[in-house]
Amino acid sequence: MTAFPAVSMAARRRRASLRLCATVFLLDVAFCKGFVEDLDESVTALVTRHAGSRSTSHQVPQMFTTRDQKFKDNRKDDIWLVDFYAPWCGHCKKLEPVWNEVGLEMKSIGSPVKVGKMDATSYSSMASEFGVRGYPTIKLLKGDLAYNYRGPRTKDDIIEFAHRVSGALIRPLPSQQMFEHVQKRHRVFFVYVGGESPLKEKYIDAASELIVYTYFFSASEEVVPEYVTLKEMPAVLVFKDETYFVYDEYEDGDLSSWISRERFQNYLTVDGFLLYELGDTGKLVAIAVIDEKNTSVEHTRLKSIIKEVARDYRDQFHRDLQFGHMDGNDYINTLLMDELNIPTVVVLNTSNQQYFLLDRQIQSAEDMVQFIHSILDGTVQAQGGDSIWQRLKRIVFDAKSTIVMPTTMKKYRDGK
Repeated sequence: MTAFPAVSMAARRRRASLRLCATVFLLDVAFCKGFVEDLDESVTALVTRHAGSRSTSHQVPQMFTTRDQKFKDNRKDDIWLVDFYAPWCGHCKKLEPVWNEVGLEMKSIGSPVKVGKMDATSYSSMASEFGVRGYPTIKLLKGDLAYNYRGPRTKDDIIEFAHRVSGALIRPLPSQQMFEHVQKRHRVFFVYVGGESPLKEKYIDAASELIVYTYFFSASEEVVPEYVTLKEMPAVLVFKDETYFVYDEYEDGDLSSWISRERFQNYLTVDGFLLYELGDTGKLVAIAVIDEKNTSVEHTRLKSIIKEVARDYRDQFHRDLQFGHMDGNDYINTLLMDELNIPTVVVLNTSNQQYFLLDRQIQSAEDMVQFIHSILDGTVQAQGGDSIWQRLKRIVFDAKSTIVMPTTMKKYRDGK
């Protein structure tokens, strides 16, 4: 029997250090089992990373091609989740530890999605090929398709996006048990019910565009819960808020537009990013602007009234309105170029930057419903908008304002 040499304590420490490196550092996956592949580095480079007070260096074996060329040639063989960043970008640096966590989590769960990053300023042609226009930009690359991530930059949200987009475009629901499982797992999801049809083709087209936002399923009529009433087949439904809505081409128009409008829950906790996303729906957004830390009757009452209207009048308003609340008035004040006292209610038109302020006391859900009807029938005068006067007013306001305007609000204001 061959005797193996004893392993010294120093060698064990070196091996332990290498194992630590594999879980923390952004290393070349082809050579050292890291979790996030640095796609822009030359494979002849010396890769050095730090964790706390420790550091480890790895001399990468010499090759004659750069990593970006290898990635460009072979990326279609795999599914990639890529962070396109700029070294000087503050938001990119803030994302880096989150991105490390994403790589670690995806590796630990055995996901088929590979996680990488690329310096878009060094490889501008590659970034341009994927439509990168700002930093950081997160994209999932799947075959010939590149899906842009526009959600919150948190580990869980990014991983959820990767799971959703990397899987099947339309996921079949073969049983009632599977349907119930999906209902428990997803707050909003869409289902096509029926066989082959022109509507199914439209559904597939819509899913290919909107899979970045929500889940799409298909099922037979027998699998759909008994409480669902379908007047005709085939049909497309959205399940949310413990109920469902059926797509009506006559009432709702284009299927993709309807899905884009209905992909949100009816009541939301609103922030600047979400308000920007709601701009795609074309709906009015009724917001109770409150102080979450203030437990007085006035603050809690307005929030409760908006929730009650969202719940009890959803059949009446779900095509036209979103409801929610926002904590604090700084964002709204900057957006409206006004000084609002809270608590109050603001109704925003996300398609043209108009807004409506209360012209009455709101003591009950019925008062709020009457106010909404007055907006819809044109009785309440709209303020704001995107006229030349409003744009000039914005320039003056921005020059005087001491508030640093969030990037998402600027995009919302400019209609991008």
